Amino acid sequence: MSNTHSKYIIIGAGLSGLTTANQLQARGEHDFKVLESRAQIGGRILTQGGVDLGATWFQNHHRYMATVLDQLKLKSFPQFSAGKSILVYNSMAPAHYFESDPNSPAAQRIENGSETLIKALAIGFQDKIELNTKVIRITEDADKLLIQTNTDSYTCEKLIVTVPPKIVKNIQFVPELPEELTPVLSKTHTWMSNAIKVGITFETPFWRANGLSGTVISQISEVTELYDHSNASETEFSLMGFVNEGLRELTAADRKERILTYLENYLGSDIRTYIHYEEKDWSIDPNTSCEELNSVYMSPSYGNKAFQALYMNGKLVFSGTETSTVSGGYMDGAIYSGLQAVALINKD
Repeated sequence: MSNTHSKYIIIGAGLSGLTTANQLQARGEHDFKVLESRAQIGGRILTQGGVDLGATWFQNHHRYMATVLDQLKLKSFPQFSAGKSILVYNSMAPAHYFESDPNSPAAQRIENGSETLIKALAIGFQDKIELNTKVIRITEDADKLLIQTNTDSYTCEKLIVTVPPKIVKNIQFVPELPEELTPVLSKTHTWMSNAIKVGITFETPFWRANGLSGTVISQISEVTELYDHSNASETEFSLMGFVNEGLRELTAADRKERILTYLENYLGSDIRTYIHYEEKDWSIDPNTSCEELNSVYMSPSYGNKAFQALYMNGKLVFSGTETSTVSGGYMDGAIYSGLQAVALINKD
């Protein structure tokens, strides 16, 4: 097992980790590596078949997101909402139909999927990203840190850890992290960890032809939220949303049938004419979730002050959307945390 040295090592090639790497590169710093346990970059940004099964939207007030998109020359477009939307209060009662105010600010999506942002951030340092590399142990050794993984070992002067706080426990620290940090890590909810997302693709947007927006909202039914997820150029047509967690215990086939039957009640039999159907249960992704899965229905608290400190004698900083004091739980928060990590780890 070899031992390679870098000034900086970033654990995690999600949005925050890649933002940090991109920022280092922009500053003329090229002595860094990114270690990623998945087989691909992106973390909780996952676009498959044109459908965003992870992070999807950002809002007009998310200025860090807007700045990065502008710098990378990426385009965004508003979430489609024209037509009648459906609100289901009770499965035994008629649905409520409503129309969104066209003058209200709409959530934004990135053209060609959220993965476009990930790919653009990583331009110029793909060769510095090590995939399928799971960090097992971090050891302080005088003026450097030793990182042992499933495949190799590395040393660095500065380390940015971007894995969700709840699963930091999967890494052994020598010496151990401060005792007071443990409850902060374990109690910080992991954004997306309890979500099941579904994406269904069609030849045509039949719902639009029927005067519907594609939005179906119900906290009591098989699909809690559904939205039109067609692409910006309107050449690919999809519906995407969140599945009721109560369906997690069903087989994939039974869950799919329950979902389609439910949507058929409100969108019509055309829902059965799909050309592609896909689900992503983030709770069974070991790089995102853990056995202590907690469903959160209120906005969780992010940006604990403990994440604004340096550890291991100034050599380690935690980053990621959950650590952000700005827009925690959003892509905007992940970007902000990535920018802050560079400033914090280089703090005199």
